[in-house]
Amino acid sequence: MSVRAGLTASARGLGLALMSMVFSLVLFCLSVVSVALVIVGIGVFTTPWVTAAARANANARRRLAGEWSGVRIAVPYRPEPQWQGGIVGRVQRCQWVLKDPATWRDLLWMIVDPIAGFVLAMFAVALVLYGAWGFVLAAGVWRPMRDVGYWYAFIPVDDQLTAVAAAALGAVFIALGLRYNPEILHVHGRLAHVFLAPDHERELQLRIEHLKETRADAVDVSAAELRRIERDLHDGAQARLVAMGMSLGTIEHLVRTDPDQATRLLAETRKSSAEALDELRQLVRGIHPPVLAERGLGDAVRALALRGTIKTEVGVEAIGRMAAPVEAAAYFSVSEMLTNVAKHAEAERVWIDMRHEEGMLRITVTDDGRGGADPSRGTGLAGIERRLGAFDGILAVNSPLGGPTTATIELPCDVLSQDVHSS
Repeated sequence: MSVRAGLTASARGLGLALMSMVFSLVLFCLSVVSVALVIVGIGVFTTPWVTAAARANANARRRLAGEWSGVRIAVPYRPEPQWQGGIVGRVQRCQWVLKDPATWRDLLWMIVDPIAGFVLAMFAVALVLYGAWGFVLAAGVWRPMRDVGYWYAFIPVDDQLTAVAAAALGAVFIALGLRYNPEILHVHGRLAHVFLAPDHERELQLRIEHLKETRADAVDVSAAELRRIERDLHDGAQARLVAMGMSLGTIEHLVRTDPDQATRLLAETRKSSAEALDELRQLVRGIHPPVLAERGLGDAVRALALRGTIKTEVGVEAIGRMAAPVEAAAYFSVSEMLTNVAKHAEAERVWIDMRHEEGMLRITVTDDGRGGADPSRGTGLAGIERRLGAFDGILAVNSPLGGPTTATIELPCDVLSQDVHSS
């Protein structure tokens, strides 16, 4: 784990700690008071507004959990219906907010966040700051504190030697912080996931909605792919085959009258046939690469890495053979990622890790580029998400400015057979 990643995690921990005490604690107090005032009627007007602020805070924490901790948390709120006007509409909206289970899960999170969430976030900061304090003591700050019996952890600091020992212990704290702060931040993200993720019923509803959307996207993608194939055939191989037919017709007339010209046309026709065959092979390779069909996903990705312009290391842990559509979706997703890295990341190295465990194919692509990748900007990563969505797969991207960028594909699938080429 790099020093930069550890320091970044410390800064993010400080930000999460501040948000825990400032936003979560204040919004919890406001929410409790507003709900209590529903009895006297005032809360009917204030509760929807306070809840909207609480949900905005919770959504921000969900987004940060994904970006900073690598923990994806779906938004659980139900779609807001149309309300009537006037007092009746306000009452309906208040009832709708209070009946949504996500409202109460957010409220529970606003209790836990200022306590457990604050402690976890501050722990990531404290290791580094307390370690730095050991060096401050060694620089001479121990002298005015000598008479008060100051202790640094388990070291009584009363002279320069013990102050140097405090600095040595501080170096250990800093090293531990830089090494484990990203993991601490991940634990914080998992804690947020427990309270901010949808409950089981809502998760099933979201999955159904997601499947409907991805199936529609899959139909659109398939239609676009068919149009591309038709266009490539029409403009490429088909045009060459038509020209070859016309040339052969001309040759039939020239065989007896001008054999030399017929021979030249035959040579040109043979060259056109080779070019048409090459175009057809390229077209078939774009539909389903032969190496993918013959040797499996592991070797197909290795072949991609060898053809790339950036030094790429591929690690494959006996993933075996899966259904052809799943392998194709994973292959073209990795291909698109490598293309994006080459175009935009300014990276020098790429690492690809592939494994199948617990019914899930996981592929992680990491580069040492400049970072800043965002699926919401551009079409490359969004296209990968649509491709994976057809198989109920997901793409998670963690790409802070300055890098590194880590993109993880998860595809639920079964291994149909073990493939020695991918071990």
